[in-house]
Amino acid sequence: MNKLMQNVLTGAVLTGALLATQANAADAVIRHKIPNSSFPIALAVEVPASATVVNLSGSVPVAIDAKAPADSLAAYGDTEAQTVSVFKTIDKTLQSLGLNMGDVVKMQVFLVGDPTKGGKMDFAGFMKGYGQFFGTEAQPNLPARSVMQVAGLVNPAWLVEIEVTAVRP
Repeated sequence: MNKLMQNVLTGAVLTGALLATQANAADAVIRHKIPNSSFPIALAVEVPASATVVNLSGSVPVAIDAKAPADSLAAYGDTEAQTVSVFKTIDKTLQSLGLNMGDVVKMQVFLVGDPTKGGKMDFAGFMKGYGQFFGTEAQPNLPARSVMQVAGLVNPAWLVEIEVTAVRP
């Protein structure tokens, strides 16, 4: 093989490798941190056009005390307990789809005012539950997130409903 042909082939191989690297970088989810903050959510999350977006319907808590009336707080627990219950359900659903909590890019949280807290949402209780699943050493990925207090959910004992959007890597 002459020197010119060898240089052309080498250039073509290097160009192909560079383009493949750029394509893989362009396919990556980019999570932007909140500047000068340790608050465990993303400022923004960029999802490449090539990604498969998976929207999960809202998940609600499962009863932790089957003997308690189904419409009582005793059946489902406080905001922290309900948050953990909901995230466990979301995790199972994601796993059944070949995803995990690290693939979550967007979250909407609906909290009902806790009657034991004067009708105000228990944001601290929510954050205790949230912190078990996001921003940990085992799962450091943070989603963009909104939390809002709502007047109520279908079951008057539910204090938490969470919707998530995940991206298939």
